[in-house]
Amino acid sequence: MNGPPIAPPRLLDQIDQPSDLRQLADSQMQQVADEVRAELIDVVSRTGGHLGAGLGVVELTVALHHVYNTPDDILIWDVGHQAYPHKILTGRRSRMRTLRQGGGLSGFTKRAESPFDPFGAAHASTSISAALGFAVARDRRGEDRRVVAVIGDGSMSAGMAYEAMNNAAETTRQLTVILNDNDMSIAPPVGAMSGYLARQLSSPSFLTLRNASKKLLAKLPSAIQAPAAKAEGYARALLTGGGLFEELGFYYIGPIDGHDMDQLLPILRNARDIIDRPVLVHVVTRKGKGYAPAEAAPDKFHGVSKFNVVTGEQVKPPPGAPQFQTVYGDTLVRLAEADETVVAITAAMPTGTGLDRFGKRFPDRLFDVGIAEQHAVTFAAGLAAEGLKPFCAIYSTFLQRGYDQVVHDVAIQKLPVRFGLDRAGLVGADGPTHAGSFDIGYLGALPGFVVMAAADEAELARMVATQAALDDGPSSVRYPRGEGTGVAIPTDLVPLEIGRGRVVREGSSIALLSFGARLGECLLAADRLQSMGLSTTVADARFAKPLDHDLLRRLALNHEALLTIEEGAVGGFGAFVLHALAGQGLLDRGLKVRTLTLPDLFQDQDKPERMYADAGLDCDGIVRAALSAIGYRGMESQLGGAVRA
Repeated sequence: MNGPPIAPPRLLDQIDQPSDLRQLADSQMQQVADEVRAELIDVVSRTGGHLGAGLGVVELTVALHHVYNTPDDILIWDVGHQAYPHKILTGRRSRMRTLRQGGGLSGFTKRAESPFDPFGAAHASTSISAALGFAVARDRRGEDRRVVAVIGDGSMSAGMAYEAMNNAAETTRQLTVILNDNDMSIAPPVGAMSGYLARQLSSPSFLTLRNASKKLLAKLPSAIQAPAAKAEGYARALLTGGGLFEELGFYYIGPIDGHDMDQLLPILRNARDIIDRPVLVHVVTRKGKGYAPAEAAPDKFHGVSKFNVVTGEQVKPPPGAPQFQTVYGDTLVRLAEADETVVAITAAMPTGTGLDRFGKRFPDRLFDVGIAEQHAVTFAAGLAAEGLKPFCAIYSTFLQRGYDQVVHDVAIQKLPVRFGLDRAGLVGADGPTHAGSFDIGYLGALPGFVVMAAADEAELARMVATQAALDDGPSSVRYPRGEGTGVAIPTDLVPLEIGRGRVVREGSSIALLSFGARLGECLLAADRLQSMGLSTTVADARFAKPLDHDLLRRLALNHEALLTIEEGAVGGFGAFVLHALAGQGLLDRGLKVRTLTLPDLFQDQDKPERMYADAGLDCDGIVRAALSAIGYRGMESQLGGAVRA
């Protein structure tokens, strides 16, 4: 009697480490890749996270760990959001369903997580520089190890990648860069001929012939040597399209099909064995490969929430208040409709910053410069110098990459570049690399900068309008990720008075001075304190620079304790307030001051509400700090923890 067909044994179940993978035959690698892809889809459908890029590098990941002796050989992933297949193969498969959760695996590579993550990454374009550092350290120790960097074509838009490549050829002899081209942005069509050429031009026989030719050239007169060497490079560049990389001193191989194991394995072995100069292997892949919904909509499946594997439909929360970035984009559209000098700049994040809405309305006034924050800032400065009104929307964490340009090209020249700092504060699942923790301090330190933070979506709209009205210097407005509070956005966007805060609730004992989106938690804390008989004032500073000195004086003179609350690191708004109070002598009368900031550490990923609770920036944390400041005891049971006098 015939039974159901017996499924072939799962190879992935036999693999705990890459050393297990290397025990299998080349002919089994495609099955491993298929099983990794299925595992990846199942995992991300349950956890959410980055999907499309990881699906695109499944075959490449399997091939790299099969060919290279990781972790002794160094493998560095640029950004790291495509490294989920890498995690599955490197001893973390059993923990993949903890991805991006509190106490679980990071959504990026992380040194503390695994020896197979030699370098942590989450910002783009760092891999080649880091890999070169590993290569030089290896060279100085005389070790026989290979170093590989995998970088996407998007990350190659950043100047740092070319700075590293320019330095590599004269610094080390063995370094392999894998260019993962998943956008077809620089690749000619890939087919049998290009794959054949790549194999031939990277083969030991060709390289032996090439080295023999070099020796022959060395015997020729010096006037002939250089032109002949260039001719050989140009001939290969003509066949393959790698002229730019050849000029940077790399031996170019490609383009090759990144989903064809019959091409990947021999070419990677050939590249591995080239030890006389750096090599660039140009691999063409497809985002979302192997999962139809992701292939059809790679933008929507770059980063996903939980989804139905069969339909691809993502689980979305019920509709609520508009997202802060949506409010930012819509407000900018309103301003641009009334003022044709308004233009917008983004660094490869038009959707994330809400500027896609602006781009649909004004396609010729939105400039997406790619992953190039330094260029974005100075480009905006040039626009401002010529009389336009540039709004430069960049995640707070990414603006750190352009800080020198903010100082020298914008602030010193007093140019009215208007920065929108998205993802200010904690960002949950993306963890410490994407938290907007430092901009209050690093922008507030600059002379002439106007630094604002929005408590809600109505305030954000008014602050963007305030920026539009500023024409005598730079400004920034920070706002968090996620939904607003549901307040109505005013139809008449009247600019704010610069450096003027507002009192939201009057009290007499404790003053809570909020800067940014913790205002709602301050109001809840005021309710709790009021129930304990402690009359509490709640104020919204609006500006960290210039500070509202009149408001500070009023709060300091009329309250026993003053607390500042911000979603930023130590050295930001609270430090500015302390400096101002000390300068006015307001600390001399016994005022009890507490500055509530993010903790002086990098918080790992978790749900945002848990992260803010851990930071002491939720209602309970604010109440505890207030009671501690005035030495109040007796309400510990209501607060879930002790209150110390």
